[in-house]
Amino acid sequence: MGIKKQFKFFTIFEYEQEQEYLRDMHKSGWEFILVTGFCIYHFKKCTPEDVVYQLDYNKDRLEHREEYLQMFSDMGWEYIQDYVGYSYFRKPVSQGGVAEEIFCDDESRLQMMGRVFRGRMVPMLVIFFCLLMPQFFINISGRNNLFVTVLIGVAVAIVIFVFTNFAVKYWQYKNRA
Repeated sequence: MGIKKQFKFFTIFEYEQEQEYLRDMHKSGWEFILVTGFCIYHFKKCTPEDVVYQLDYNKDRLEHREEYLQMFSDMGWEYIQDYVGYSYFRKPVSQGGVAEEIFCDDESRLQMMGRVFRGRMVPMLVIFFCLLMPQFFINISGRNNLFVTVLIGVAVAIVIFVFTNFAVKYWQYKNRA
């Protein structure tokens, strides 16, 4: 049996691209097994077929895990794993060629983005304003190591990029909902 590992990085707002990546891999004969470490995707060789992959971010699932997984199972979704707050599910495309989705409307996608914001973005905001920004201004105003200043500046730029992209995606869903 063939096993394949690939490094692929998706930000928290790119879950739809991640779902499409997993679907394309399955169509080309590589079934998703799990993701580990820092974005290392594991696949096993399979018969190519059209399988929909869906991700859900829901911290409440920890308290009601059995009910949460049973709900998806009752709707025909196979649970694969949890990784950094997301639950991974898959389901073959129906006979009629319909690719089902967990989130069938923009309102439910918007609700998931709200859960991502509260669970992932708020802690990042706290770190950003309490640690990164003060350190960045201290390093810019003082005669500190240039390398450290540049490194902190890059971290600040990455955080701003992530927040900007998250906000754009959130407003897209909000305007369509």
